[in-house]
Amino acid sequence: MTRRLPTIHGITEHDAGPWRMERLDLEFGNGERRRYERLHGRGHGAVIVVPMIDADTALLVHEYAAGVHRYELGLVKGRIDAGETPIEAANRELKEEIGYGAHSLQVLRSLTIAPTYMSHQTHLVLARDLYPERLAGDEPEELEVVPWKLDALDELILREDFSEGRSIAALFMVREWLRKEPRT
Repeated sequence: MTRRLPTIHGITEHDAGPWRMERLDLEFGNGERRRYERLHGRGHGAVIVVPMIDADTALLVHEYAAGVHRYELGLVKGRIDAGETPIEAANRELKEEIGYGAHSLQVLRSLTIAPTYMSHQTHLVLARDLYPERLAGDEPEELEVVPWKLDALDELILREDFSEGRSIAALFMVREWLRKEPRT
């Protein structure tokens, strides 16, 4: 079913910390009017990176997660700085967080967190052909790097310290993408 997008009759904005809050005055195709709110980030987006140390093994990081006040296992991730492409940001984050760069980086797709009210997008990047290189990052402590076999994702998702939705989705998407990739 294809629907015409609602008509925006007006937008008001205000600051909401690291976000810009917008209130939209909308009219839907059936004549109903509603006010919606959405958040826009002030940055340039983010990347989540699946670094493959070999054809079957991704590298995860164990780092402090302030939102849940515990150490959480997940993927390399970070913000895209001004002037960076998602590929450049992914390679920088790899070097900062796990001490590897990648000769092969590929953006597979973009993910949203809560598209009904946030414009934020995270670019999913597959990193292969890793080589050792470390850059200083903004982490207060060195991150623990944990190799994980893609065929053991069923065990990973049951771990108490692995709960971030983007990491879960990214690993499953990469696993399926790699299964369908033609082998040369």
